Amino acid sequence: MEILLANDDGIHAPGLRALHAELKQLGNVVVVAPAIEQSGVGHTVTYRSPLQVEEIFDHGQHFGWAVHGSPADCVKLGILEFSPKKPQLVVSGINSGANYGINVLYSGTVAAAIEGAFFGVTSVAISLNLDSPPDYERTARRSVRLIRDLLARFPAEGLLWSINFPPSDVELKGVRFTSMGIKRRKEVIERRIDPRGKPYFWSGTDPLENHILDAGTDIEALSRNYASITPLMFDLTDTPRLQPMLQEEWTCD
Repeated sequence: MEILLANDDGIHAPGLRALHAELKQLGNVVVVAPAIEQSGVGHTVTYRSPLQVEEIFDHGQHFGWAVHGSPADCVKLGILEFSPKKPQLVVSGINSGANYGINVLYSGTVAAAIEGAFFGVTSVAISLNLDSPPDYERTARRSVRLIRDLLARFPAEGLLWSINFPPSDVELKGVRFTSMGIKRRKEVIERRIDPRGKPYFWSGTDPLENHILDAGTDIEALSRNYASITPLMFDLTDTPRLQPMLQEEWTCD
């Protein structure tokens, strides 16, 4: 199996290194990841400037390609330029921090997986909640087992999955298939004053407690120490609202 591995934390991130070591059980792994951290960039793509790429070596051996661009750029380049043939699987992660609820829409980790799905390749985003020191190696082992099971049970090409794990120091209760939580209790922006008396702002952190604990969501699963698997799609069409509109005839003249 040809596998493309990306992330948004950068090519030297420990989560990516741990996942790379485990994914080699499934096939040939090509690593194409950002040269520097790209957390929170969403589905940014670079088209107004060239993309510079550097080959990265580990103990004298080729490890992967570092891209001075976004996670989506990495997957696009990985599929079109650096994979010896079209990948059968794209994996993004392990992200240092969970990507639950509407944070999925901000996530560079999930965006890399979405880019893979654009190409019709089954793609998986993997994230680890960081309320405690992370155990990336154990999370990587768990991730590969889940990926193996997903590929076996859902063999259709081009499927898109987001997997979130609870913190490493809690007892994992199991795995749940979930929907994406879409409700927040609050949004936080912190206002500060610089030494010259001018205001500036920090976006606040977004812990699980900021979100509504709706049943069946990734928020609920993680809060109860389950790993969550959420099937995603990138078609943003509101189909139920569209259907009755198809019977109408409008004009703008």
